[in-house]
Amino acid sequence: MSERDYYEILGVSKNASEADLKQAFRRLAMKYHPDRNPDDVNAEQKFKGAKEAYEVLADASRGAAYDQFGHAGVRQSAGGGGG
Repeated sequence: MSERDYYEILGVSKNASEADLKQAFRRLAMKYHPDRNPDDVNAEQKFKGAKEAYEVLADASRGAAYDQFGHAGVRQSAGGGGG
């Protein structure tokens, strides 16, 4: 499964303000929320993707890591090296 660009998911530019990010997320959340689309599995996946994109980009440190390293910069896994 290929990972889509978070800015592309939200439909904003890379220099979008926090308000722009929030507005884009709210628009997508209203459109794809599972409660509004109970029989559409794709809508649920789009909602989850928008939520993840917003959570990363709206957080200053995670957003900076994403800008620099892409998805690898914000992975939740520990990823550290042993000795």
